[in-house]
Amino acid sequence: MNSVIFDMDGVLFDTERIWLEIWLNIARRQGIHDMAEFFPLCIGRNNTDTRGLMLEHYGADFPYEKFCREASVQFHRFVEQNGLPVKKGVHEILVFLKQANWNMGLASSSNYQSVTAHLGQAGMRDLFSVIVTGDMVKHSKPQPDIYLMACEKLGRHPYQCYAIEDSPNGVRAACRAGMKPIMVPDLVSPDAEMEAICHRIFGDLREVRDYFAL
Repeated sequence: MNSVIFDMDGVLFDTERIWLEIWLNIARRQGIHDMAEFFPLCIGRNNTDTRGLMLEHYGADFPYEKFCREASVQFHRFVEQNGLPVKKGVHEILVFLKQANWNMGLASSSNYQSVTAHLGQAGMRDLFSVIVTGDMVKHSKPQPDIYLMACEKLGRHPYQCYAIEDSPNGVRAACRAGMKPIMVPDLVSPDAEMEAICHRIFGDLREVRDYFAL
């Protein structure tokens, strides 16, 4: 096997923590007290599915669009002031895979504009021959659609591809697609379910690179 599809937020970029802090800050001002517990349920979902989940949880009158606009402004302000934080081992694994002629794709539930902007800013855009984003599918992770599309565009059967994920929703999506999920946990620690359905679990991407080099 020499094909791998990466998630982006929480795998390539250490952005989930930024989003969590922003959501918590906005939630406190709105009197929402359970956001720390709710936020992990949204990791890996696209805008459509996140909206549905929030309206179901907080009520049909929840101002989702306003919440997202404010969160987006704060996120972009943070990145402008501090740069885009890259996860440990990203450059090492991407250089290794490129030199070893692996097929590399990316499947992120974020929208295409955001994904390509982040990759371009980090100088990674040209490393991925396939990029599939959350606005290209009706339902994203934990449904398998985004990974099935990425595998198809990559010209590989799902069972021929690894998926590198940080979240339970992402791992579930890769598993349901028939791929080999590798979890590199970020905000959510693996539980018994993750241990059962993951091909491997590693502490960081350098460990994944070492595994691929075997």
